Amino acid sequence: LPTGDLRAELVSAGWLDLNNREERLQVNEVDIHARGTDDAHINRDDYRGGEFDAGALALGVIHSPYRRITTPLVHDGADLILAGHTHGGQVCVPGYGALVTNCDLPRQQAKGLSTVGDEARSSLLHVSAGVGTSPITPFRIACRPEATLLTITQRG
Repeated sequence: LPTGDLRAELVSAGWLDLNNREERLQVNEVDIHARGTDDAHINRDDYRGGEFDAGALALGVIHSPYRRITTPLVHDGADLILAGHTHGGQVCVPGYGALVTNCDLPRQQAKGLSTVGDEARSSLLHVSAGVGTSPITPFRIACRPEATLLTITQRG
C-alpha cells in the first residue's frame, strides 16, 4: 500500500505524524503531550518513552495494542491510549464476543473502552473496531464496522 504517500498527504493537511514520535500541542488551552508508535504487529514500533509532561493530557496513539507498547505507556503516565488493529475481533459470536484479537490483549478488549495497567498505575485504552477487514479474512461476522467519536473531559 502507498502508506508513505498517504502519510505525506495527511501531514501536509495538518495531521500529526506520531509514528515512533512524540509531539506537544495545545487545543482550546489544553496542553497535550502525544506519543505514538508505528505498527507493532509487523515490528515497526520503536517506543522511546519517558514520563509525560506534568499537567498535560498524556495521550498514546498506537496502531496495534500489544502489551509491549501499552505497558510502558501506562508506566510513563499515559492518561489515554488510542489503538486499532484488532478490527474488533472481526469474527465474533453473539453473547461471547471476539474469537481473536490479532495481538496479545484479552479478547474482551478487542474493541471499546477498557483499562490497562497494574496495581501501581493504569490508563484508559480505547480500541476502535474500525471499518476494514484483514486481507486473509475479508469479511466481518457479528462485528459492525465503526468510526468512533470520543469526547474527552477533564477529570474532576
